[in-house]
Amino acid sequence: MPFSRMSPADEGGRLKPFLWFTLFQLLELGATERGVRVSTKVLAERAGGSQQSASRHLVLLERMGLVSRRIDAGGSLIRITGDGLRALEDVYRVLRGHLEDGGVEVFEFEGTVFSGMYQGGYYISQEGYAVQIREKLGFDPYPGTLNLRLGEGDLERRRRLDSIPGVHLEGFRAEDRAFGGARCYPLLVNGEVEGALIAADRTSYDLSVLEVIAPVSLRERFGLEDGDKVNVVFFPRTENTSE
Repeated sequence: MPFSRMSPADEGGRLKPFLWFTLFQLLELGATERGVRVSTKVLAERAGGSQQSASRHLVLLERMGLVSRRIDAGGSLIRITGDGLRALEDVYRVLRGHLEDGGVEVFEFEGTVFSGMYQGGYYISQEGYAVQIREKLGFDPYPGTLNLRLGEGDLERRRRLDSIPGVHLEGFRAEDRAFGGARCYPLLVNGEVEGALIAADRTSYDLSVLEVIAPVSLRERFGLEDGDKVNVVFFPRTENTSE
């Protein structure tokens, strides 16, 4: 696979395949617990690209915090950081799920209801989002989100879910401002109501928070108050990209 001139990450902030491949080459060279000396010439030969591309990829990886690099008279001493190893693990988990299990993992969580920043209704009511949710997820969204907080023990599975592409909502402009893109993951709430997790490309929440949208007010539907527990089951799927 030759080196590419593509951007380092997709719209969801995930590492692009050409940088995964460069990280994989460094992994094979042993750049994990200890640094290894490797020239851009060697890296380019292994990947079938140019030295200029290899150098550019190393700069990008270092800038993103996925490798550490020290340059001296003997060349570059490179080590894959913890974040770099996690990026490789994300790819491994997705591949293993498809190759070993022959399907997509089903994720189930129990979250605790909490009051957010009361901005969900404003964003979901934007026609640019609502139209896409109707077209891609099949329901008219209630203008608001149900916020659930996950426990520490659920964060690893939440990261695995985040590594799946999901259903993409395009960003748009309205009211003289820009609205960013998002990914959606279809789910079932308390075994009764179909909805979706909406994960904005730019958000102030971390992975411990699930923002759930649905065709009804989930607080009213289930009589929920802050501190109540809610069960959600995900059946991840991706958009039809054949069109």
